[in-house]
Amino acid sequence: MADLLAGFAFFLIIEGLVYALAPRFLIEMARLLPSIPPEQLRLAGLVSVTCGVGLVWLVRG
Repeated sequence: MADLLAGFAFFLIIEGLVYALAPRFLIEMARLLPSIPPEQLRLAGLVSVTCGVGLVWLVRG
């Protein structure tokens, strides 16, 4: 449970840094998001998940 909470805390830290350090970039990305095909978004999400799982596996293994 501690690992889950630590992971959630890191997520909040990274998310907060994006809003604090690059709000204009975030707004521009939100404007561009509807123009990106769903298949490309899905692929980007799957690549992110795969990289995240691989990183956790390397760190925890």
